[in-house]
Amino acid sequence: MKLLFSEQKSDYEHYQFPYAIWAVPEAGETPADIFNAGFLPSSRQLDRYYLCRQVRVSLAKFKVSSENRRILRKGDGINCQLVPRDRYDYTPERRQFFKTYADIKFGKDVMTFERLNGLFASPIISHLLVFTDVKTGAEVGVATLYVEGKPTPNPSEEGSGKSLAYYYYAFYDLNYYARNLGMFMMTSAVTLFAGRGFRQLYLGTCYSNNALYKTQFAGAEFFNGVCWSSDMDELKFIIKHDKKEHHQHLLETEEYLSAFHAGDLKRLADASAFIARR
Repeated sequence: MKLLFSEQKSDYEHYQFPYAIWAVPEAGETPADIFNAGFLPSSRQLDRYYLCRQVRVSLAKFKVSSENRRILRKGDGINCQLVPRDRYDYTPERRQFFKTYADIKFGKDVMTFERLNGLFASPIISHLLVFTDVKTGAEVGVATLYVEGKPTPNPSEEGSGKSLAYYYYAFYDLNYYARNLGMFMMTSAVTLFAGRGFRQLYLGTCYSNNALYKTQFAGAEFFNGVCWSSDMDELKFIIKHDKKEHHQHLLETEEYLSAFHAGDLKRLADASAFIARR
């Protein structure tokens, strides 16, 4: 991949010169390669990505917990089906359902009809998880997904494949809020892809305590800017660190290095997969 560094607001007094880091795929690379390096798509065409603090589930390590079971029980009677995008009929009724949900959750016209149309016509959606209330036959939720690769016979083996799913937008009937439908949908996705032998399920970014629900799965990891970490205390430290006024980069913070990396910046550097070619 090629890396681009886009300047953000600087703080010259404290020698902080931030950059947003973008990745552009090179020939022979697939989105799975870019996801694995810590990037998420910033283009629905999958031709540009941004480095971020994101969460994924290493599915070989996933085991259903008592909390996961509790959520799944709340969705009893709701069926989940994985549907390829080209077999999903994007009807006016479904489009209106998505628009109504988006207006309530994101704000009026943050997700316009034009944006919805572009979303459902773009490569970033290859499949959908469709949730149906068995009793009424009503479609009550849809999660949009990018799915790459085939299930691996033994996903616990390193190098046995790079199959992944990216859980993107989810839309659901807010009348099912009491049944935790949104969390049921995500938990169902983790369970489904783990059962089918996929290696990773990517769940998006985590920049606040409100997003920590994405980490309630065994095998959860987050990208800390250098490598993937399964230490959720580290993630919580970084989220808390974000809320404070400070004039140091995270890797200059002795408390962080001591607590999570034995105070050894070199060891952390050795864990990085980023190597500049000359």
